[in-house]
Amino acid sequence: MTSLAIIGAGPRGTGVLERLAASLPELYGGLPLDIHLVDPHPPGGGRIWRHDQSPLLWMNSMAQDVTMFTDDTVRQDGPVVPGPTYAEWSGTDGQRFPTRREQSAYLRWVYERARAALPPTVTVHEHRTTALRVEGTPGGRQRVRLAGRDLPLEADAVVLALGHLDAGPDAEQRRLAAFARRHGLLHLPPDFTADADLDALPAGEPVLVRGFGLAFVDLMVLLTEGRGGRHHDGEYLPSGREPVLWVGSRRGVPYRSKIGYTTAERPPLPRFFGPQQIAELRDRAPRPDFRRDIWPLVAKELGWAHYHRLFTAHPERTASPWPDFEKAYAAAPPGSPELAALAAVAVPDPADRLDLAALDRPLAGVRHTSAEELQEELRAHIAADLDRRHDPRYSQDLAVFHGLLSVYGQLLTLGGDIDGGWHGFFSYLASGPPGPRLRQLLALSRAGVVRFAGPDIAVTADEERGVFAATGATLPGERIEARALVEARLPDATRELTRSPLMRSLYEDGAASGAGGLLAVDPADGRVLDRAGRAHPRRFALGPHTTAHGGGAFPRPRTGGPAFRQNDATARAALTLLRDLECPGAGDAARRPA
Repeated sequence: MTSLAIIGAGPRGTGVLERLAASLPELYGGLPLDIHLVDPHPPGGGRIWRHDQSPLLWMNSMAQDVTMFTDDTVRQDGPVVPGPTYAEWSGTDGQRFPTRREQSAYLRWVYERARAALPPTVTVHEHRTTALRVEGTPGGRQRVRLAGRDLPLEADAVVLALGHLDAGPDAEQRRLAAFARRHGLLHLPPDFTADADLDALPAGEPVLVRGFGLAFVDLMVLLTEGRGGRHHDGEYLPSGREPVLWVGSRRGVPYRSKIGYTTAERPPLPRFFGPQQIAELRDRAPRPDFRRDIWPLVAKELGWAHYHRLFTAHPERTASPWPDFEKAYAAAPPGSPELAALAAVAVPDPADRLDLAALDRPLAGVRHTSAEELQEELRAHIAADLDRRHDPRYSQDLAVFHGLLSVYGQLLTLGGDIDGGWHGFFSYLASGPPGPRLRQLLALSRAGVVRFAGPDIAVTADEERGVFAATGATLPGERIEARALVEARLPDATRELTRSPLMRSLYEDGAASGAGGLLAVDPADGRVLDRAGRAHPRRFALGPHTTAHGGGAFPRPRTGGPAFRQNDATARAALTLLRDLECPGAGDAARRPA
């Protein structure tokens, strides 16, 4: 009997199982099959979405924007099997942000539904342990070494759906950790906030926090409400057990708020960054440089989404007919001064123009005379962002959001890692925190529990004073000292830093990594590539540890989610392989005209 091992039973592994069930009748028929799921955490949620975490932690998506099911917008070969969004499944308000515990229940239900959809000839085996190594055998089968098991698991093919992985410290983190040990300080390296030991952070004392993204939001919640504080009528009522969080980052501001409204129309995308442009990029350069070759096209695409919405939905704020603007915009070269000059003439109010540089670095060149002036400006910035992102008069912002999703999907078809700051830029604009979280941040700032350190934060280890010290670009000469430093970001599980023994063994056995240090896979079907660029016939990988990471955690409904396309392609490739092993010649028969 043939068998398939899926290593990782979180959302990605569950998604592959759902796609296997969808395509089994077409590609595999009634042939017998064993499916082995390997994960130390319960199937469905896996580690990140497990039920066993704080009920204070939310999803970063509205209930209506979370689905595990394909629809007719997904470009896939397998059949569409409709299913409910989280909001439809739970009956909750679609614009509510569910807790991660609630999402865990939805994912478990999706897993059970996918398993129930498998024919009786398919048997699923759950292994609540960790895969340590995958080895090939002389006959081609894959041998999976499992923690705590003497006998390995053998399978005909393996799908690695490992999700987010732990990583060891880089050189700077090792240096800071050694400094902390010498001086009796506390240093928390990059980690999943729900798993970090936050109890060690002392109440009432300053804590330096480097990172202002979603990991910081979780940290903020667990160190305030998680320690007994309460939010009431826009004010924060401290418990007295909170530390004082001095937060800074490269930008010095939090990620942009989630947009708090919806519109029925989406811009016609892709327009200037679609399959044609991707093909031209491949022809010009096998490995295009993001900033030089790709970014100008991306910027023009985002501008197109922005101005299309502005001219069609808010024409009273424009000074020329849309057809004239559209023609001139299409003719202007990507990244050219002509594009900016065109917008300056056709859009009178600068607030209605798209300035990606200003959006990305709102505090660039700003200087403050005091720490209090910085606090006031940051609060004003956050409040203004909240107002705008919840005001449909600025629905061009939502159009840019859809543009970002479209661009992400196109970039994935290029294959390989996309560096040049794209992922950080995308997360900052498209994957920011819910509006209520930023309102809580404002309340915490007014209460003095959170203090802003500004952009371009630089952390040093002061050997003489035995403290961590931080400075920011907007307050030259000002210095913040603390006996604790928290790195509020996910671990960077690259080839060099990954703590996964399975990933290390793959690299030792010849698997390739992309430019960003992630596992290299064939973008067509997720097969693992070796250093010569050859695809392994029996090993597949999907998710954030690979060059086919697929965007955010969960695709939004009716957006053609790239992760769905990847899951489908991998599931069908694996089924085709397994069918040909179980019944040689079956594939030829299936392709023969009736």
